[in-house]
Amino acid sequence: MLTACNTPDRPFRGLTPTRVEVDGSVFDIRVRGEFAEAIRVNPQYAPRFEPIRSRAAVAFAQVSGCRVVGVLGDQSQMTANLDCSDGSKRKLPPP
Repeated sequence: MLTACNTPDRPFRGLTPTRVEVDGSVFDIRVRGEFAEAIRVNPQYAPRFEPIRSRAAVAFAQVSGCRVVGVLGDQSQMTANLDCSDGSKRKLPPP
């Protein structure tokens, strides 16, 4: 039996994730203010970080509606710094 963990980091607990698929990678995205977290929830054999990071950046932008300034983390869990200062309406996660 294969199980995975998609428990968010402390600042993102209690937020309902938005599931997004980008080029074969599936992420649960949570947004709080100008930060967001992505947890990759699909199995992928030995993915390199750069392609996963790029896909996560697309997912962060889709869910938040903001420009992604930076992404840190690893192949499974990433955090993004968002720039929402352009006045765009950001989609907030449901309460």
